[in-house]
Amino acid sequence: MPTAMNDAAGEHLSVPLAALLSRKDLALRPLVTPDVPDSPVIRGAHASEMCDPFPSLLGEMLLTAGVHVPRPSEAEESGSRFDSYVSGVVAAGGAALGFGLEPVHDRVPPALVAACEKHGLPLVEVPPQTTFAALVREVWQLIARARTEEVRRVSEAQQSLAAATSAADPVASVLRRLAARLDAHAALYGPRGTQIASAGREPPAESRAVLSDLARFVTDHATTTATDTVAGVRLSAYALGPGEEGFVLGLAARHREPGDQTIASVAAVLLALLTADRHSGTGDARSAALVRLLLGASPEEVAPLLGGGEWSVIHARPDTGTVDAAAAGALGAALGSSLVDVVEGAGGVRDAVRILVPACRKASAQPGWTLGVSAAVTARHWPAADAQASLALTRALGTRTPLISQTTADVLAVLAADAGTEAQARALLAPIHAVPALAETLRTWLSLHGSWDRTAVALSVHRNTVRQRVSRCAGMLDADLDDPDIRMGLWFALRQTCTSGEQVSS
Repeated sequence: MPTAMNDAAGEHLSVPLAALLSRKDLALRPLVTPDVPDSPVIRGAHASEMCDPFPSLLGEMLLTAGVHVPRPSEAEESGSRFDSYVSGVVAAGGAALGFGLEPVHDRVPPALVAACEKHGLPLVEVPPQTTFAALVREVWQLIARARTEEVRRVSEAQQSLAAATSAADPVASVLRRLAARLDAHAALYGPRGTQIASAGREPPAESRAVLSDLARFVTDHATTTATDTVAGVRLSAYALGPGEEGFVLGLAARHREPGDQTIASVAAVLLALLTADRHSGTGDARSAALVRLLLGASPEEVAPLLGGGEWSVIHARPDTGTVDAAAAGALGAALGSSLVDVVEGAGGVRDAVRILVPACRKASAQPGWTLGVSAAVTARHWPAADAQASLALTRALGTRTPLISQTTADVLAVLAADAGTEAQARALLAPIHAVPALAETLRTWLSLHGSWDRTAVALSVHRNTVRQRVSRCAGMLDADLDDPDIRMGLWFALRQTCTSGEQVSS
């Protein structure tokens, strides 16, 4: 049965048990090695002498010195106890068991070995000279190296896939590179599960049939992703567009490495953009928007061609080197937008990227990049959002933070320090300026030091109306009006927009 997932399944980094056993300085001796095609993998290690440590196991290697294990004279009669202990570790998701020799035991109890063989749990003998602390440290060092390798592999794949979009046949090129990167079969399915293109070694007929069924399952059930496994082949389907008329990316692979999910997701975004351009007129809409802007139209007039709604601006800078078109395209794809602009800095060096992203796509940190993200605004306030993103990127670079998003508090801090930042003020107050009565009520309330009664008299409304309007302002601006710094910043913002000709009115 296919498994539907509305969110991409997270991947947990792990290391093969064999990598730990290969360390000669640890002198580990495997006593039980299950007969499986791939080496067992572990996601961490910790020591516990509890009789019932099972709730804390999440694919980890459990280390024990056997304090709770019967003495050798009693061990032969405790087979059921060992069986219960090992079965519990397996049921809790334990990946392996490490048994330390001395000071309690001078050998691993045979009944424990038998129980591990029965339940298929890898068992490793840990010699006295190898401390559990050293063993745990080595596991985490191996995982850290695996994480570094994953980041490098994903970054290279992103650049390669983005470069493929500039080929003569970009869809086929992306599929070929994706299949090569994942050592998988990649296929593009059109509406109603019809295969349009494919690349990579063909899977068995049964797997192909199930993969086609998965493609239909995704569109029929309006899910983002669906997975299944047939005869050891792992099958995945990724929706590339909404509804029954959307396209689907299908993957069939016998092996799965860390980072494969991320690479497949990048390819899915690229293919979604390519298929949208070809079959839904998105590319034509973007061209029309550009032409209208060049001929004098305002951003708010052309925004509906791009999908309307609210947008965020993202400024990004690579951690090393300059930016090329492939890297910029890959970053845009990872963030969910093809509206990418490579920026030239001092001396004509292309060292930054600006991306216009629909607000529904939440920005996340990207390996090898530092990001500054603006607040979500309508098209009218894109220039202000651009300024916000620039400030956020400057802060991110200065604090060595991978991603900083501009919040209401951030904008207000800037306004309080420099009341001349009109663009920031306009973007901040955009939600309440759509309802003039709200802006005037907030301005009046702030000018009267938060007095409900005096504000009601000044506006000729009931004091409860003042409370309701101010509460709405707080919610729409995501601002804590009990904070004096926030109130001061809002006062500066309201004064700035008023003095610039955008007077509030009742």
